[in-house]
Amino acid sequence: MAKLPILLYPDPRLHTKAIPVKQVDDKIRQLIKDMGETMYAAPGVGLAATQVDVHQRIIVIDQSPTRDQLHVFINPEIVESAGVADCEEGCLSVPGIYDKVTRAQNIRVRALDERGASFELAADGLLAVCIQHEMDHLEGKVFVDKLSRLKRQRILSKIKKRQREPA
Repeated sequence: MAKLPILLYPDPRLHTKAIPVKQVDDKIRQLIKDMGETMYAAPGVGLAATQVDVHQRIIVIDQSPTRDQLHVFINPEIVESAGVADCEEGCLSVPGIYDKVTRAQNIRVRALDERGASFELAADGLLAVCIQHEMDHLEGKVFVDKLSRLKRQRILSKIKKRQREPA
């Protein structure tokens, strides 16, 4: 397995809309393994293929304390959503930045697993937030895009300042 480079905001490739996976094969399964390793090493709880510059509809999530319960969603789609939740979010593509984002509190998602089998999953709490956050990446959206223009400008200023500072 290989650790993949994570694109950092405001990289324009993060705004690329991902295309559906046509066939779940060994190449896709290897990508999933690499994405999982990358997410765990970062460390994070979720990663979309878009974040590693692969523009296919794949996300991996593991919010477990033991970090051994990798959820794989290929071609995910939300089929039901209910409620409203305001949660503080962060992102591996926007390190060190956290802010509140409004999302659905409960969702039902349909996707394929790493074998290509279709499944549905009801999710709430952190898992529901993570799925929605990662699915936004597949649409070419980063969580900071949901913030006000002023907040985005402040975040960009903070990022540019960090880039100017010596390592």
